[in-house]
Amino acid sequence: MAGQNSRDSLAINTLRFLAADAIQEANSGHPGLPMGTAALAYTLWVNHLSHNPANPDWPNRDRFVLSGGHGSMLLYALLHLTGYALSLEEIRNFRQWGSLTPGHPEYGLTPGVETTTGPLGQGFANGVGFAIAEAHLGATYNRPDFPVIDHYTYGLVTDGDLMEGVTSEAASLAGHLRLGKLIYLYDDNRITIDGSTDITFTEDRAARFEAYHWQVLHVEDGNDIAAVDQAITRAKSDERPSLIICRTHIGYGLPTKQDTAAAHGSPPGVEELMAAKEGMGWPIEPHFYIPEEAKEIFRKAGRAGKEKEERWLELMVDYQEQHPDLAAELKRRLAGELPGSWQVPNFPADEKGMATRAASGKVLNELAGQIPELVGGSADLAPSNKTWLDGELDFQPGQYQGRNFHFGVREHGMGSVVNGMAIHGGLIPYGGTFLVFSDYMRPAVRVSALSHIPSIWVYTHDSIGVGEDGPTHQPVEHLAALRAIPQLTVLRPADANETAQAWSFAITHRDRPTALALSRQALPVIDRDRYHGAEGLLKGAYVLGDLGSDPPELILMATGSEVDLIIKAGEALAAQGVCLRLVSFPSWEVFRQQDPDYQESVLPRKITRRLVVEAGISQGWMEWVGAEGITLTVDKYGASAPADIIYEKYGLTVEKVIDQAEKLMRRK
Repeated sequence: MAGQNSRDSLAINTLRFLAADAIQEANSGHPGLPMGTAALAYTLWVNHLSHNPANPDWPNRDRFVLSGGHGSMLLYALLHLTGYALSLEEIRNFRQWGSLTPGHPEYGLTPGVETTTGPLGQGFANGVGFAIAEAHLGATYNRPDFPVIDHYTYGLVTDGDLMEGVTSEAASLAGHLRLGKLIYLYDDNRITIDGSTDITFTEDRAARFEAYHWQVLHVEDGNDIAAVDQAITRAKSDERPSLIICRTHIGYGLPTKQDTAAAHGSPPGVEELMAAKEGMGWPIEPHFYIPEEAKEIFRKAGRAGKEKEERWLELMVDYQEQHPDLAAELKRRLAGELPGSWQVPNFPADEKGMATRAASGKVLNELAGQIPELVGGSADLAPSNKTWLDGELDFQPGQYQGRNFHFGVREHGMGSVVNGMAIHGGLIPYGGTFLVFSDYMRPAVRVSALSHIPSIWVYTHDSIGVGEDGPTHQPVEHLAALRAIPQLTVLRPADANETAQAWSFAITHRDRPTALALSRQALPVIDRDRYHGAEGLLKGAYVLGDLGSDPPELILMATGSEVDLIIKAGEALAAQGVCLRLVSFPSWEVFRQQDPDYQESVLPRKITRRLVVEAGISQGWMEWVGAEGITLTVDKYGASAPADIIYEKYGLTVEKVIDQAEKLMRRK
C-alpha cells in the first residue's frame, strides 16, 4: 500500500487480523471498523500517541477515544500489542462472560480504555471534555519552562458519530472554544448498517466542521500512513480542533464484504477470513498470530511512552522546587483528594426561607472558595440554575483558567462534555439545567452511572412549582425516570440546610454521579432546634421528629418542597392528639444502602399507616409506603398558573395531607 514499507504492513496486518480472529472466535462483533482503520490506528499509536502501558493513569498522557465503540476489538488489539495488562487470553475471550474485552469499551474495566463508548456520539463529546480539562489545568498550573499539563486528545470517529445530534452540540462548542489539542480521525468509509451513506448522509461534512471553526484536513487513502502521519502533524500545529477526513474501506481485505454493510456488524465468516488472509499473504494458521517483529514495533512505541513519563516526572521534581504550592495543589487534585479542611455553610431557621436552587448557589460559591477544582456551568440557564461562581472568570479562548462554563443550549452535549471533564481528573465538574430537560441529556447521565463517573447534575425548577411556564416546563415523571437509573444518586433536599448537605454528599461520594433536584420557589428553612439536623440527608432518609406523647402510629414522609407540607400537617394532627412520625426522604438510593437496623429505625415495619407526599408521579413509592399506605402525588401533567394555585388544584395542600392522614387513621 502507498506509504507503507514491509514492516509497516506487517504491523498493520497483525493489528487487522488479531481483531478479526477475535471477532470470528466469538462469532460476534464488528470487523468492519478494525479492518478498515488499522493503518490509521497504527500511525497514531506508533508515531504520535504519548502513553505508558505500564502506567495507564499517567496524568499527562495523551487520551485516545474510540468513539465508534462497536469497533472495540481494534482498541483491545492496540492495548495488547503495545503492552497494557491485557493478555492474549483476554483477546481470545472477546465478548465473553467476565472478560476484560466486552463488546463495547467500558471505562474502569479494561486498562487503557479512557471512556465508555458505543452509544454513538458520546465518545466524541467526552473527548471535548478531555480537551477542556487539559486546557483548564494547563492554564492554571503551567508556568514558563514548566508545561506540566500538556497533552493531546485524539479520537477515531465514524459516520454514525457524526450523524448523532450530541456530536453537533459538542463540535460547535469545541470550535468556539478553539480547543487546538483535540484531533479526530474520521473513518470515512461511507457505509452504515442500512447500507451506503448515500441514503441518509449526503451533507458536506467538511464544510459543516469548517463552519464550526474546526481545521479540516483530508487523507485520500486511509492506508497511506505517510499521508496520515503528515495530517496528524499538521493538525498538532493549529490552534483549532482538527477533523482529519480519511477515506477508508470498511472490512478492508474481505473479498466479498469489503465496502458493504455486511462487513459492519457480523463476523466475517471462516471462509471469508481465510480468503482475506490469503489475499494479504497472511498465515491462515495459527489464529491470533503475532509475529515477533510486529510485536516489537508496538512494544517499542509503548517503551517510548514510558520514557516520556520519566521525563515528565523529572520536570515535576523541578516544578515542585520552583513552585511548591502549585505543585502540591496539582498533585492533590490529580490524585482525586479533597483539601484538608472544607465545610458547607449553615442556614438559620427562616419561615420565609429560600428556594433550594438559591441555597445551592450560595453553597456552591462557599465551596468554590475552598475547593479550587470545583468547576462548571449550565446549559444557558446560569441565572436560573444559580450555578455561577462569583468573582471567577468564564472559560473562553485565551482565558482557559476560567471556572465558569457557558455550555449553551446544548443539554446533551453538556452532559457528555462534563463526563469527559470528570474522567480526565483534576476537576470536580457540574452541569446545570431545568429538571424537565434532564430528558435531553439522559444518554450522558446513563453512561455516567454505568461507568461510575462522578459528574454532578444540578437540576432546578423541579416540580409543578415552576408555575406559569406550564406543563412543558413542569417535571412530573422526571424524578422517577432518574431514580430508575442504577448507580445514580438522586437527592431532592427539603430546605437550605439539606441542600448544603446534598452538595457535601456529591463532593465526597466520587464513585458515582449525583443529581440534585432543586426548587424554583422559596421553601422554609426548617428549625433544626425543633427538628433533627439536616445531616440526616447523608443517610437518604431520616426522622425529622416524632410528634405526640406516645409512640407513633402514623408516618408522614416527603421529599423536597413537600416536606414543609407534612411538617405543618403533622403539627396540626399532633394538636388533635395523633401520634406520628415525620420523615424527610431526599434519596431512595442512599437509604437503600443503609443497614437494615437503620432502615428499621426510620421506617418501623410495625407502622403500616404511611403517607407520602411528592410533587411527582407515584411510581416506585410503594416500596416505602407499603400496600396499606397512601401516595399523595401528581400522576398527570401540570398546568399554567401561579405555583400556589397549581398546588391547591392538584391537592398538594396541608388540608389534603391532613384529610389523607385521617383516612389512614380510620383504617383498622
